[in-house]
Amino acid sequence: MPEKRIAPLISSLEDFECQLPGYLNEKTTLALLLDYDGTLAAIADNPKNTFMNVDMEKLLNRLAVHPKIFLCIISGRGLRDVQSRVGIKGITYAGNHGLEIESGNGTRHDYALPAELQNHFAPMVKELIDNVQKNGAWIEDKKVTLTYHYRDVPADISEEQKKLAVRIIESHGFRTSQAHEAIEAKPPVNWNKGEAALLILKDRFGDNWADQIKVIFAGDDNTDEDAMRLLQASSKSFRISVDPEIQTYADFRLAQQDVVEDLLKWIRNTYTD
Repeated sequence: MPEKRIAPLISSLEDFECQLPGYLNEKTTLALLLDYDGTLAAIADNPKNTFMNVDMEKLLNRLAVHPKIFLCIISGRGLRDVQSRVGIKGITYAGNHGLEIESGNGTRHDYALPAELQNHFAPMVKELIDNVQKNGAWIEDKKVTLTYHYRDVPADISEEQKKLAVRIIESHGFRTSQAHEAIEAKPPVNWNKGEAALLILKDRFGDNWADQIKVIFAGDDNTDEDAMRLLQASSKSFRISVDPEIQTYADFRLAQQDVVEDLLKWIRNTYTD
C-alpha cells in the first residue's frame, strides 16, 4: 500500500538531472500531468489573478506540440476556466478535480452525479452566500464543485466563519477538504484527480500504460495527493511545498513553485526537437 513520507528535495535543474538520471528517454513517450494553480502558476490573492509567467507559458507550449509528449492539465478549476487559463488547444484537460474531462479531440467524460446531489448544489451555494460570503470571504461556484475562499477574512473571526462554511457544505451532503486558505466542497463520490489520471492514461495508452510510457505528475495541493497515491510506483511525482516536514505520496518535493519551470526545462532538454 502506498504510504506518505518526507520526500527528497529538488530545488534546481541540476537536482533533476542528478536525482533522476536516465528516467526520461527521448524515444519513450512521456505523459505529463500537471496541476495549474500553485504548480504552473503561482498562487494569487484571488484565483482570477492567477496566470502563468511568460517563460512557463513558452515551455509548456513547446512541450505540448512534441510528438512524444502527451500533456494533460488536471485542475480543481472548472473545465472551461482552466482551458482559458492555459490556452493550449489539442491537449487533454480535467476540471473540477477530474469530474469533467475533455480530450484534445473534444471527446468528453463527465462523471454522472446522482440527481439528489445535483439538486442540493444550488441551495448550498445560496446558503453559503447568505451566511459566510462576508468579511472578505467569497464563494467560487464551479457548477459541480465550489471553493470557499477565506484568505482575506480577519484572523480573529476566520476560524469561526470557516467552521460555519464547513457545516453548511456538509449539511448538503458534500465533502470538504482543506486547500490554500480555502475549503473545497466536492460531491461524496469515489472520484478524484487520481481516478481521473488513471482513466486518462488508460484511455490514451491502454490498460498496460505503465509498461509503455513514462509518467510525470506535479501538484501543490492536498487534492493532488490522490493522484500521487494512485500513481506511486508507476510514475515520478512532485509535490510543491515550502514545508520540509510535509508528508506526501510524491516521490520528490519541489522547494517552491518556480522550480516547476526547472522541471519543464529538464523535460525539454531530453525531448529536443
